[in-house]
Amino acid sequence: MASAARTRMTATERSEDVLRAAIAAFAESGYAATKTDEIARRAGVSQPYVIRLFGTKQQLFLAASNRVCDHIEDVFRAAAAEGITPDSTAEEKMRALGTGYKTFLNEREPLLVLLQSFAASSDPAIGPAVRERFGGIYRVIQELTDASAEQMRHFLGTGMLLSVMTAMGVTGPCSVQVQWAEDLLEDLRVNGD
Repeated sequence: MASAARTRMTATERSEDVLRAAIAAFAESGYAATKTDEIARRAGVSQPYVIRLFGTKQQLFLAASNRVCDHIEDVFRAAAAEGITPDSTAEEKMRALGTGYKTFLNEREPLLVLLQSFAASSDPAIGPAVRERFGGIYRVIQELTDASAEQMRHFLGTGMLLSVMTAMGVTGPCSVQVQWAEDLLEDLRVNGD
């Protein structure tokens, strides 16, 4: 009996290793260019084992995308728990969540998987799942802040701008300085975004 529980735990641990490897690989190469052989190599398992755990590359990509979306929602919930009081205005709530989003922007691989998920949304099996997950993030932000549609549009627009700038390496960890990015970031700081 202890052996069966041990095997199950090992499979769970291996599944987590494969998922972490998949996030790294998909962040680097995107959905279309990433091979399950590469993910298996990174995880230290065989390619058939990856398929046995996740079924297909598509299912593994969706699992990676879901993990990233879960993480974003968790970051927003943690930021809300830390920075929102019962007396907070919608603007103050949005700022608290924005502070939390900076945590996500410092994590390059999940950020890139999120953007790769958007790029892969033309795939008929991936697109609906990605749209649903982004809608889930939208709903979490809305529930935590009671923000208006205009505030939501501004918050998400700013978040996407910062995500793209981070992916390009003009802000965030290991960024290179370019004037246009500095100008945009300064404007965001001045306007409290």
